[in-house]
Amino acid sequence: MKTNNTIQPFASHLDANYGKVGSASREKFEAEFQAFKIGVLIQEARKKQQLTQEDLALKVGTTKNYISRIENNASDIRLSTLMRIVQDGLGGQLKLSVEW
Repeated sequence: MKTNNTIQPFASHLDANYGKVGSASREKFEAEFQAFKIGVLIQEARKKQQLTQEDLALKVGTTKNYISRIENNASDIRLSTLMRIVQDGLGGQLKLSVEW
């Protein structure tokens, strides 16, 4: 059985492809990844509640296209819109934290 000796820790992969922690390219990657995670969380919550994108959009007062763009990380989202989606659209509570 042949083994793959090129497997590396994920942190090493990130360092090699996006720069070291604190570099501009790594910070950009991390910010984009956070936006991606928000879209995935919204999509998962919407599907769990058996809502279509259109259903959610109607509850929030926006368009299906905008919900789709958020879920697919193709659009920045304002905090006020995120709060409406979570609270009014999904019946949840938005919690934010700041880490130093």
